Amino acid sequence: MGRDQSDEAYVLDLCDEALGEEGLRQHRFDWLLGDPGRTGHRSRLPVDAYWPDHGLVVEYRELQHDRPNAFFDKPDRLTVSGVHRGRQRALYDARRDTLIPQHGLRLTVIRPADLSADVRGRLRRHPETDLAAVRTLLAPIASVEAAPAPPGDGTPVPVPAPLRTRTAQAATAAGHTEDRVTEAFRAWLVLQGWTPVTPADAHTDVEAVRGAERLIGEVKGRTRAPGTDLDTAYGQLLRRMTESDPAVQYAIVVPASVLSHARRVPSAVRRLLRIDLYAVSPDGGVEQVRE
Repeated sequence: MGRDQSDEAYVLDLCDEALGEEGLRQHRFDWLLGDPGRTGHRSRLPVDAYWPDHGLVVEYRELQHDRPNAFFDKPDRLTVSGVHRGRQRALYDARRDTLIPQHGLRLTVIRPADLSADVRGRLRRHPETDLAAVRTLLAPIASVEAAPAPPGDGTPVPVPAPLRTRTAQAATAAGHTEDRVTEAFRAWLVLQGWTPVTPADAHTDVEAVRGAERLIGEVKGRTRAPGTDLDTAYGQLLRRMTESDPAVQYAIVVPASVLSHARRVPSAVRRLLRIDLYAVSPDGGVEQVRE
């Protein structure tokens, strides 16, 4: 399938329709660069689409961006970053997530779960319902004035207060699903030197390794019954504790808005069980809870 017929092209066409103008496909900014190759050259990284008049970048991230996939990751081949393609993809996604807002632009990430998709992440392509979903994702962004264009020297532009507010509102509304909390945590793990791996237990949400260390995590999004869901998460994590190796760590990962429910298990008990808490903020930031 060519790029013009891909799910990515379909989603970006919907964005064009929602915004009323055509975005620049595979746009490259001078300040968004990959890692240096053997000669020291750093290629400019593309973004899926950029709408200058809206100060908006949209990235469509299919399942391989959030889950290990041997076909796409090529684990036996190292990239210029010194890691396999799957980890490089996570590093570059995290770089986009950080640098695009720093340069005064707005970033919206769309995933298959946001639209009508099957379990393999392939879009069913229901234009009316998909367009409505895209309008919802873009509406908080489209309703504010465009951010100022970054200066030619690439100096980051402070994000205006109304933009920060509306972006945070959008993240709170759409960014605290379990899938998005998981994606934010995976990106954070990569930046901390961890490598996400396919979980040994198919029901585990996140598993990663770093040298001799292994981390096993349960993730919960924002729901109508956070207390019950967090109790379930602890029970699920307890079932994963099949070995006493102190190098194995356990994690409960939640939106910051429901952290109080995760703290109902006393910190002394969590320390005994080697369970750490991680809170994901509305803008995708991750913080390990220190008590």
